[in-house]
Amino acid sequence: MSGSSAITFESAIPVAQIRYNEQGLVPAIVQDYLDGTVLMMAWMNQESLQKTLETGETWFWSRSRQEFWHKGATSGHVQHVQSIRYDCDSDAILVTVEQTGDIACHTGERSCFHQIEGSIKAPPADTLSQVFEVICNRRDQPNPNSYTCQLLAGGDNKILKKIGEESAEVVMACKDGDPDAIAAEVADLFYHTLVALAHHKVDIREVYRKLQERRR
Repeated sequence: MSGSSAITFESAIPVAQIRYNEQGLVPAIVQDYLDGTVLMMAWMNQESLQKTLETGETWFWSRSRQEFWHKGATSGHVQHVQSIRYDCDSDAILVTVEQTGDIACHTGERSCFHQIEGSIKAPPADTLSQVFEVICNRRDQPNPNSYTCQLLAGGDNKILKKIGEESAEVVMACKDGDPDAIAAEVADLFYHTLVALAHHKVDIREVYRKLQERRR
């Protein structure tokens, strides 16, 4: 877990220049820094934004209680800030975070945006994460007619053979210089690699963490 004092923000934010509303507040959208899931929306004022910048953890302003609240102070679900951006009109803030416990909603769900048409579903993330979730569902609830299930049933021998084949097809597509074929073959390679991750029960977010470490 990232230490809050060690955070280096990707961009500075002019606290005093943000366009706060009549109540001195600005909406803050909180997003998972790894897969882009929108976790919650809350309000900040100039002081809570400054606290967020100083501590590296999210602080908001409660309109109902008329007081500051430090996200996770009672639940332990602290948000470690990775970056803060503001929009083109300077009247909204986007905060990317590492969410402790992977729970942002007071209901215990990962995201406050988990309801759709009266039901509860996982909020959308990036495409790879969504595909990985489907693959994991196939692993945990096998369907003999599913190609993914057939791969998983074949174990490493079948899965790794397909990764080798798809890797070779990516190489050939690149040699041919066909952009559409390259995209299609890389998509196939990504999919079969995700199957290997699911088979070995390695979460795709662990891959994202490795990439983030190397990016830094």
